[in-house]
Amino acid sequence: MTTSDGYTFPLDKNVERTSVRFKNRGGLTVAGDLCVPKNATGRLPALAVSGPFGAVKEQSSGLDANECARRGYVALAFAPSFTGESGGTVRDVGSPDNYTEDFSAAIDFLGLQKIVDRERIGVQGMCGLSGMALTAAASDSRIKAVATSAMYDMSRSMSRGYQDSYTREQRQKVIDYLSRQRWTDTGKGTYARGSHEVPFDSDGNAAPSDRVLPKTLPADTDPITNIFFDYYRTERGDPPARSTPPPRGPRPRRCRSSPSSR
Repeated sequence: MTTSDGYTFPLDKNVERTSVRFKNRGGLTVAGDLCVPKNATGRLPALAVSGPFGAVKEQSSGLDANECARRGYVALAFAPSFTGESGGTVRDVGSPDNYTEDFSAAIDFLGLQKIVDRERIGVQGMCGLSGMALTAAASDSRIKAVATSAMYDMSRSMSRGYQDSYTREQRQKVIDYLSRQRWTDTGKGTYARGSHEVPFDSDGNAAPSDRVLPKTLPADTDPITNIFFDYYRTERGDPPARSTPPPRGPRPRRCRSSPSSR
């Protein structure tokens, strides 16, 4: 259940949590929570944790950071760019390149902490941000270990659809829709919202929608969708809005169908 401080989990009594901010190389401010074991001494191993796609640090990544700190790690849970309390004027942009940079920026921050052993820093990507964690590790040798949780290839899903479901013709239709949408957005001075996987109607035309899950699920819904719904469409996984700027976006979506850049 959501706690009074806006988190979806209670803080362990043996963990000290500090709200922090750091910059990525794109100049965006990334909001994080630094979790440290109480009464810790010496230099400790550290982890940067983020995800799922569209989620914030007050949810599962914060919970994992809490658990890691309880076990003797310095753990930094952060909300990726454009999400939650992190910077980015346009909210909830789904940007694999920015998310990858956020992981390296988190390593920048951790390596400057006196309590952190620079030679024992790792990253953990959750669900849709797992691929970005791996990409960061491939180009940043300071990352000594990578862990993934419920890994999902979000970048491939954006371009090819869930489980490569887009046909070649549909992929081109998605490109055409997104391309034309830029004129619409520019003309209106706003940005349309939608899921990162563009759905199609019965006639085979792109049918974008700004809603991922319905208000209620049919009785024959598959177990995985039921699990997503039980967390992302209920108060259980919805941390209340905070007063800290920038304003929070809408309730985080399920990780494989979150709002993305338009």
